[in-house]
Amino acid sequence: MEENFRMIAKCFFGFEEILENELRTLGAQDVEKGVRMVSFKGDKGFMYKANLSLRTALKVLKPIYSFRANNEQALYKGISGVNWSKLLNANQTFVIDATVHSTYFNHSEFVSQKCKDAIVDQFRERTGQRPSIDKAFPDLRINVHIDKDQVSVALDTSGNSLHQRGYRTATNIAPINEVLAAGVLLLSGWEGQSHFVDPMCGSGTFLAEAAMIACNIPANINRKEFAFEKWKDWDNDLFDQIVNSLMKKTKEFHYTIKGFDKAPSAVNKAKDNIRNANLEDYVTVSEDNFFDSEKAVEGKLHMVFNPPYDERLDIHMEEFYKNIGDTLKKSYPGTNAWFITANLEALKFVGLKPSRKIKLFNGSLEARLVKYEMYEGSKRTKFQV
Repeated sequence: MEENFRMIAKCFFGFEEILENELRTLGAQDVEKGVRMVSFKGDKGFMYKANLSLRTALKVLKPIYSFRANNEQALYKGISGVNWSKLLNANQTFVIDATVHSTYFNHSEFVSQKCKDAIVDQFRERTGQRPSIDKAFPDLRINVHIDKDQVSVALDTSGNSLHQRGYRTATNIAPINEVLAAGVLLLSGWEGQSHFVDPMCGSGTFLAEAAMIACNIPANINRKEFAFEKWKDWDNDLFDQIVNSLMKKTKEFHYTIKGFDKAPSAVNKAKDNIRNANLEDYVTVSEDNFFDSEKAVEGKLHMVFNPPYDERLDIHMEEFYKNIGDTLKKSYPGTNAWFITANLEALKFVGLKPSRKIKLFNGSLEARLVKYEMYEGSKRTKFQV
């Protein structure tokens, strides 16, 4: 049996609880929620499974060593305490990502350089050869995190951020990050239980993520590569076994997922991305203006969208957000409408009272995910016995 080891899944602020639930559902052991991260235990197969499946994780790290250091000599010595030849050959490449929250060390670049020296010197002394740095496509990506004098060394099992799912080749101005989109959908309670619409679909990220959630398709099944595929203990057969097992758990979806956008270029990009993700059976995209649209299905409708709030877009903010509220009131009865915006001022002009407000970050911008419940008929009749 493979031995269990501790791992850390990194996430956006506000997604810790969803990520914790994802990990528990997948079968992780000893799950502990932190800030912008959740730690857990699993074996090598579970490491593969977590990278393939997690919708709200940005990276999965495998801690291998920790020590205390309050100066550069102690840092160098601590990094030298790892037997790097077990993880790397002298003819391979590596890179170090350093994060520093410490009065002892001011610059992450300096920390990366010092750690690199320690690793290279160890190889040179033992073999006369040394591995080199490759920032773009390293064989081993090492994560060094310093908090005060506590140094944690971890291997990055993912490589590029897990938001790079592999299906999105075409994007518009300010596309929403795939992990952020998946987290917003899960926070909105989306599980594939009704019809779904994104009325400002842009390049189709919400549509793709909504379809994968509804059908239980692993989030990163279209991804070309994970960092662990270059490791010495890479097990291709085990990985294939995990993929096959996950794909057997996909499920049918009996409603519709529709997206529309008023920009023809966005519609074309969304269609390309949906095709890349092999989701054409579940998602339709068309050209339409939300403000001229109306609800096109019977029964409950789940709506999630990301209205433009980027300074580069030429819209009159006050009027635009008022139109959102008016369109929801007039044309979308029986709809749970959710949207995310970093323009907190603009929310005042929607003219509806949100039933929920969740604080999130879109990149460095503080944002709100808001929910508006549009009832069939009036709200009063809904609650009359």
